[in-house]
Amino acid sequence: MLAYVFWHWRKSDVAAELYEHAQRRFHKALAAAPSPGFTQSQSFALNGARWAANGGDAYEDWYVVDVSASLDPLNQAAVSASRSAPHDAAAAVAAGGAAGLYTLRAGSLATAPRFAAWFVKPAGMSYAALDAALKDVIAAERARLWMRYMVLGPTPEFCLQSATEPELPEPFRAQTIALRPVFP
Repeated sequence: MLAYVFWHWRKSDVAAELYEHAQRRFHKALAAAPSPGFTQSQSFALNGARWAANGGDAYEDWYVVDVSASLDPLNQAAVSASRSAPHDAAAAVAAGGAAGLYTLRAGSLATAPRFAAWFVKPAGMSYAALDAALKDVIAAERARLWMRYMVLGPTPEFCLQSATEPELPEPFRAQTIALRPVFP
């Protein structure tokens, strides 16, 4: 499972309510006419992500697909047919954006996240040791762990999403960001 993650922020003269309405309209259009391999999308408002709007108010959209071959159809679907007008309306009020690609390393999509803890693998730690160190946190929090795919994206390597604010064990150091759902 992969996720195309898109951070974006609104133009300064656009009200948050109008911006979020445009985002919801686009996500609903995508859900109503999904591309092959598209699983779901989610959109969150956030603040403090260094890689989005210089740490100011921004939005984070997760577009989940089953395999990498689903990315081209998603890209084409986003700007065509019934999704074209909602996409164009949302894009017209955006001031900028950045994106990345992530693979699901552990957990499931069952729980809607309210927090994202972004971190790097501690120096000298193997991936197997990382998995072992986070296993209990992922289970207790019903969390999901995403790993940046092919170093595509502006963020730290890992993102742990959870419904409650996660407490990562030593030696992890994370930037935890609160997520406010915009869609669904």
